[in-house]
Amino acid sequence: MATPISTPKQIYVPKGSVKKIITKLQTRIPLSDIDVYVLSYLGTPQFGWIDLKSQQMSRADFLHRLTTSKAALVKVKMIPGETTYMFLQLAAREFGFDEKVLQKEYKIKAPYPDGVFFAETYHIPKGLNEKEFIEILLNLSMKRHKGLAEKFYGNFNPKIWFEKTVTVASIIQKEAANKEEMPLVSAVIYNRLKKRMPLQMDGALNYGRFSHTKITPKRIKEDSSPFNTYKHPGLPPYPVCMVGVDAIKAAVKPADKDYLYFMKVSKHRHKFTRSYKEHLKTVKSVKKRNRKSN
Repeated sequence: MATPISTPKQIYVPKGSVKKIITKLQTRIPLSDIDVYVLSYLGTPQFGWIDLKSQQMSRADFLHRLTTSKAALVKVKMIPGETTYMFLQLAAREFGFDEKVLQKEYKIKAPYPDGVFFAETYHIPKGLNEKEFIEILLNLSMKRHKGLAEKFYGNFNPKIWFEKTVTVASIIQKEAANKEEMPLVSAVIYNRLKKRMPLQMDGALNYGRFSHTKITPKRIKEDSSPFNTYKHPGLPPYPVCMVGVDAIKAAVKPADKDYLYFMKVSKHRHKFTRSYKEHLKTVKSVKKRNRKSN
C-alpha cells in the first residue's frame, strides 16, 4: 500500500515548467523525478496558491489536485483614509493574526510607517502567516505606487513619491468630503505651501492610532508631533493614511484655483474661499445656522 503524502491544505505552486514545479515542491514534499512524467501526463498544473482540501492523500491524488484545484483566496479590503495602524488591528481580528507580530513585520518591511499600503481590495492566498501577509500586500501595493508614479512622472523616485505626492494625497484623503472636492483641497495645500503658510489641516492629526479621534483645540495645543500642521510648517514627514487613486490624481493635478481656506458647511460639502475675510464670513454663517438649528 502506497504511503500517503503529507502536505499543507494550501500550497504555493510556482509558475513554470513541470520540472521546475516538482523541484520547488520537493523542498517540502517527498516527490521524485518520476512525478515529472506523471504530472505532464495529467495536464498543466495550476500556479499560485491553491487549496488541496486535505493534508493526507495518495501521490496520484496529490498530482491530480495540482492540475484541478482552485485558488485559495481571501478578500482584503483597504479603505482610503484609514491608517495602517488601524488596518493591521482589523486584519488581526478578521484573519486571526497576532497584531503585535503584524505591526512588527510591517515596521521591518515597509519604507514608511504609513501610506505604503495602497487602498484597494485585494484577493490574496489563504493560510499565510503574519510575515507572508505583510510581504504580499506590500509587494502588490508597491507595484501600484510604481505604476502610478511612472504614469504621472515618467519614473518612480520613492522618496519624492511618498514624502511629497502620497503625503499630500493622504491629507486630501482625510480632508475632502467627496471625490469632486479632492482637486480643490489639493489646490489649497499647494497654495499654502507656496505662500509659506501653515497648512492647519485637522486631517493630518488623524495619524496612526488617532485615525478616528475628534480634533479639538485641546488636541491641537497638546500634540507636538510633526503631524500637527498648526504648529509645524510644511508637510508632515510621511503620509498620514492609506490613499486611493483619486487622492493621488488630485495630489498630482490640483485644481487651478487660488483658494487658501475651506470650511465644512454640510456633511458632504466644504466651502472654499480665497481670503481670510471671506473665510470669516463662512465661519460666521455656519455658526449662525447651527445656532438656529439648535
